[in-house]
Amino acid sequence: MSGKLFLENLLRYNTACRQLCALCYKEVHRTRRTTLGSPAYCTKLSRFLNTPKWCNETLIMVSISQTRLFSTKLGKGSGKTKIPKPKAKQEKQEVEIKQRMSVAELAQAMNKDVDHVYEALLHTTIDLDSLEPDSLLDEVWIKEAVKKSGMKYKWAKLTEGKVRENKDAVNRPPADPTVLVARPPVVTIMGHVDHGKTTLLDSLRKSQVAAMEAGGITQHIGAFLVQLPSGEKITFLDTPGHAAFSAMRARGAHVTDIVILVVAADDGVMKQTIESIQHAKNAKVPIILAVNKCDKPDADTERVKKELLVHDVVCEEYGGEVQAVHVSALKGDNLKSLAEATVTLAEVLELKADPTGLVEGTVIESRTDKGKGPVTTAIIQRGTLKKGCTLVAGKSWAKVRWMFDENNRAMSEAGPSTPVEIVGWKDVPSAGEEILEVESEQRAREVIEWRKYIEEQGKLKEDQQVIEAKQKEHQESYSKERDSMSHLNWRQRKSAMYRANKQRMAFRPKERMENEQLALPVIIKGDVDGSVEAILNILDSYDADEQCELDIVHFGVGDISENDINLAETFSGVVYGFNVDANKAIQQAAVKKGVQIKLHNIIYKLIDDLKEELSSKLPPTVAENVVGEASVLATFYVTVGKKKLPVAGCRVNKGQLDRKMKFKLIRRGDIIWKGSLTTLKHLKDDVQTVKTGMECGLSMDKDIDFQPGDEVVCYEDTEKQQEICWDPGF
Repeated sequence: MSGKLFLENLLRYNTACRQLCALCYKEVHRTRRTTLGSPAYCTKLSRFLNTPKWCNETLIMVSISQTRLFSTKLGKGSGKTKIPKPKAKQEKQEVEIKQRMSVAELAQAMNKDVDHVYEALLHTTIDLDSLEPDSLLDEVWIKEAVKKSGMKYKWAKLTEGKVRENKDAVNRPPADPTVLVARPPVVTIMGHVDHGKTTLLDSLRKSQVAAMEAGGITQHIGAFLVQLPSGEKITFLDTPGHAAFSAMRARGAHVTDIVILVVAADDGVMKQTIESIQHAKNAKVPIILAVNKCDKPDADTERVKKELLVHDVVCEEYGGEVQAVHVSALKGDNLKSLAEATVTLAEVLELKADPTGLVEGTVIESRTDKGKGPVTTAIIQRGTLKKGCTLVAGKSWAKVRWMFDENNRAMSEAGPSTPVEIVGWKDVPSAGEEILEVESEQRAREVIEWRKYIEEQGKLKEDQQVIEAKQKEHQESYSKERDSMSHLNWRQRKSAMYRANKQRMAFRPKERMENEQLALPVIIKGDVDGSVEAILNILDSYDADEQCELDIVHFGVGDISENDINLAETFSGVVYGFNVDANKAIQQAAVKKGVQIKLHNIIYKLIDDLKEELSSKLPPTVAENVVGEASVLATFYVTVGKKKLPVAGCRVNKGQLDRKMKFKLIRRGDIIWKGSLTTLKHLKDDVQTVKTGMECGLSMDKDIDFQPGDEVVCYEDTEKQQEICWDPGF
């Protein structure tokens, strides 16, 4: 390689010498032509041509020696000089991909951050606004992101993932009939609000529950074990009759054996009466009709029975199977007959249960107690509950520390059909959850972990469906936009899409600002889980988002806490409490941070307060209040300086014209001018007002050609507070 390089350099040197000689020869001949007759030139030429031979030979020898020296140096340095090798083609980074990767997983596989994936998908049709780190990407977008990042992809080897073992707790198989024992019936009292359900229960258990209820209406499910004078025991569930507590009534119907339907004889069948009948039918539970308030003079028991026929509740007098008992809960009349009817029906149903083995039950109500922590009211349906039992309900578990009856007396055990308060829960379980006993705390944790896993998988599936729907919508919108620009070349199309996106982005902050102004963030706290559930069910019916958005920031069970105040401050919201308290320190913190705390113990008053708060967020509407009306009789002109001003001669027909107010001119039903008056005169005097029946002359702040018959209206703008159009149904 070095020899070849030497020959190339030598050849270049030789070529350069030849070119130099040729230039010298041309210069000599050009000089000879221009200065041929010059004696000086002839002398120089003779010297050049008569150069001795040894000089030419010496010049050649020097050139050869210089050439040899150059080649020698080149040869010596050839060992050190290396020809740069051509750079090897850089290998692209390989990225292992798989089906349905999330944005975060793809970024991790590419050894990049999440923002890099967003940048790679920037100029694609995917909706970047809907992408989150846990959003799943389709195969086409995974490949696109890898290619735009200058990498290449390869499919990850498929490994058979282990199917997660189902660790959930389940009900025991049906018990052996030989171990079954008789149990008290569970009876739910249902009906319309204020028809006397709780008063009836008071008379049966000789207590004063109704007197303790806020507003005289039941707002929780109450569970009581009543022992009749005859010795029989009955577990009663008292459900709310208010429209807001539909879920509680449904829950009560599904854990009961018998439903006592209370209907007021003076009121008849009402909305919640019909709903209670439907709950009983759905649960396939027999009904006993208690016609209450029979002592009132306007009571009509037959009307009640006939109205129930429409809803397939047929009493025995009409050939049906429903027992009807006429009672007066307030006076205690005929309650013994109602108790006997209940016991008789329970004997016919042959209610039995297994008192042995693992416990099964249902959460009737749950709350947070200051001294006891999370507490549940439950009905035991199988087994016998004792201290130390490990229970699971929903996504919460408990090691039973204490048990209490409805009178707050400690219990050592609770058998089937027994209502019991359970203390020892780690979290507050939701009302209606099934209670199952497990062998140990470790087993309880396994069950809770499995249930949370199942919930997360379901949530992921729902989120994926929402994302796919949004992506499909975005794709359709993008395709439609591209189709509308199909007649443009690519440069014009890019420019048009850029302008459209720029305009779209410019509107977003404004829209967001408007939404923030017309939104009411709320924090809901209740005494028990069922109350919070009832409030949330009402709020689910909210349908006035176009007026003001209702944003439920947080909800929970228990008194107002510092965290609730901090959330309300962050979101500029309002804290609503139902049957809960806020201590003095919390109230002071709320005042300091400008947070409103609104406490109620009657649910419909809470909803009314919420409607007022929503209405206060709405901008007031401007209405025109007519002060007076006048008709134009004639027109004439008045010269002011060098200008002629039109003046209308009018007569006031109604009210009065006040110069300070606003005016409008109406001609044949059309408003042709709105503004204010420049002059208002009665005869020749400037006046402030002109009353009914008086004539006046007036001119306006704009040159208007008045016509006889025109109507002049004096009015004032009044602001009126809007009301939210949401109707919660009560």
